[in-house]
Amino acid sequence: MSDNIMILMLSVSTFLGALGLAGLIWAVRTGQFDDQSKFLDAARYDNEEDLRDAVMMEERKKARQAKKEREKRASMPAD
Repeated sequence: MSDNIMILMLSVSTFLGALGLAGLIWAVRTGQFDDQSKFLDAARYDNEEDLRDAVMMEERKKARQAKKEREKRASMPAD
């Protein structure tokens, strides 16, 4: 191969490697890989029934919190 082609191939591959490394560093700094519960949920709820139960429990939890907020607002004196 020609020296010019080798230099071009090395420079392009070095540039693409540096671009990939910069993308990885950016992703780590901005928290793109911080979803810790994803893998735990995958192991805990490994079938559809368990996953549906987990979703239903989350919905109930949110409903209870909303009910508490409504009761809290209702018990506050009006201005």
